[in-house]
Amino acid sequence: MATVTASTPRALPTGLLKHRAVHKILLIALAAAVLVPLANARWASGSWPTALTVDLTKPLGSTSDWIIDNRDSHPLFLYFFGYISNAVVISVRAVYLVLLGAGWAGVTALGALVAWRVAGVRLALGTTAAFLACGVLGMWVPTMQTLALMVVAVLASVVVGVLLGLAAGLSRRMDKILRPVLDTMQVMPAYAYLLPVVLVFGMGVPAAVLATVVYAAPPMARLTALGLQGADKEVLEAVESLGTTARQRLLTARIPLARKELLLGLNQTIMMALSMAVIASVIGAAGLGDRVYQALASVDVGAALAAGIPIVLLAVVLDRVTGAAGAADDTERQGRAGWAYALAGTVVVAVAGRLLGRLDWPDAWTLNIAEPVNRAVDWMTDHLYSGVPVVGGTADWAGHFTTWVLDPVRDGLQGLPWWSVLLIVATLAWLIGTWRTALTAVLAMAAIGVLGVWTPALDTLSQVLAAVAVTLVLGFATAVAAARSDRVERLLRPVLDVFQTMPQFVYLIPVVALFGVGRAPAAAAAVVYALPAVVRITTQGLRQVDPAAMESSHSLGATSWQQLRQVQLPLARPALLLAVNQGVVLVLAVVVIGGLVGGGALGYDTVFGLAQGDLATGLVAGAAIVCLGLMLDRVTQPTERRTGKGA
Repeated sequence: MATVTASTPRALPTGLLKHRAVHKILLIALAAAVLVPLANARWASGSWPTALTVDLTKPLGSTSDWIIDNRDSHPLFLYFFGYISNAVVISVRAVYLVLLGAGWAGVTALGALVAWRVAGVRLALGTTAAFLACGVLGMWVPTMQTLALMVVAVLASVVVGVLLGLAAGLSRRMDKILRPVLDTMQVMPAYAYLLPVVLVFGMGVPAAVLATVVYAAPPMARLTALGLQGADKEVLEAVESLGTTARQRLLTARIPLARKELLLGLNQTIMMALSMAVIASVIGAAGLGDRVYQALASVDVGAALAAGIPIVLLAVVLDRVTGAAGAADDTERQGRAGWAYALAGTVVVAVAGRLLGRLDWPDAWTLNIAEPVNRAVDWMTDHLYSGVPVVGGTADWAGHFTTWVLDPVRDGLQGLPWWSVLLIVATLAWLIGTWRTALTAVLAMAAIGVLGVWTPALDTLSQVLAAVAVTLVLGFATAVAAARSDRVERLLRPVLDVFQTMPQFVYLIPVVALFGVGRAPAAAAAVVYALPAVVRITTQGLRQVDPAAMESSHSLGATSWQQLRQVQLPLARPALLLAVNQGVVLVLAVVVIGGLVGGGALGYDTVFGLAQGDLATGLVAGAAIVCLGLMLDRVTQPTERRTGKGA
């Protein structure tokens, strides 16, 4: 008896800790028992009550009219935005003229020699092949136009990102202030802020560059702040003990210690800038993006692919070069003589090309891939769309997916009382995080209702949930295979590179050809876009599991399946949750693209706002997508509970 009494106090705290989730649910149930009857009596159930909505049509319409009326006369536009626009145009034109002046041989030599100095002969050969492929596809001039645009956009993004990152990295207060700003810049669909940018700067290169900066600067800012905040404290204390000023510590210690994070930020900025190439073409940017957009407007998949491949090649080359630069140590970066030789070699090749009159890529060296690609797409449409024995055609799959998955999820969400949706969001967010997490998620969801787009937002949410489910099933299965086999991982890497860097517009037409128009092809496009990130993150998480734990389980006779289920998956839980989070965010990013192929809901409203110049419709839908993204981020990303704080 004494033994039982003594053990009870020790067992009780453990039981309480194990049932913390139950306590949270009970508190939410108690709050719901008090608040739900009051809300139901005041505003009734069903969809979001009209009394709680705010109509922004009039103020946003007035703002749009004022910008249009004063764009050519107001000092703000003449002496501020006008100077920015001129500076962007001059910069892009200068870079483009330099690239044309160097000729195809000079540009190729420059790329190859830089790759050689950074990563060796193998990457130099790959870079050479990539640039030559751009010429063979007949896309040399558009590639140079895109490269000029990207050089200016990336430089501007890096400057803006580094400044914001310095502010956030050196001040916790600024970090808290800038975090929601960066979240908004990253989650807001590009189409939503294309309209205000076009209103201010008009159609053309300036609007395209500035829209790209808004989209590409946040990774640089976040990684700069991360590098500065994670600098070795002992090194900083040693430097401070020498009597250095804050500026000297920043330049001689903090920034050098954050070199890898800064180069990773540059890498991600380049990738995101290139992903904007096609979207920027919608507002007047020339280059590869414009070729893709024009080809898809005429449903010419072959021409779109011919222009999309150089975008992928540029992205892969720049990714490998910047990644190798980040991995190189200080000794590898030494050797100014080598860089001098590389620069001299580039100049010699460029001058030789000019003297020989070989600046332009020869027409005789081009290859037309449009016709065979279009024939392949036609064959796929004719033979796979319908009438396939046993399994059925892709049109049947799309119809079944819409009928059995998309429609029930949408109808279920839209049939729930508005307060129950908030209650579910609060419960999920609190279970996975703190009460602050739950409050943020609920406020984000409530803001959607206040904006007056509750019903289309739930339609969008249903598509996101369905696409995320398919992405996670395919992604986790593929990642397990890649984590268990080096050969599978090597084979998957170029495929994932292509999927991740190929503009969504390029594979949108084949998707529509195979699945028709509607919400199913929109979900398919989202799966293709989000799958690479889920596979990469999950594979890395599974591979980083402690080898000692794997060996220990193997010595106890565990099978491969038991090791996966009982060792790898539990230990890789943070990576798996991050994969889920990134899958949700990336699927949501394709919502607008899905609106172009019948996805409807918020994606269609955003596209409609840009096409019609309707600032209210476009911005409200874009803001709702941001709120939806914020809510889903809080629901899928665990928040560590601090001692004495949180729930």
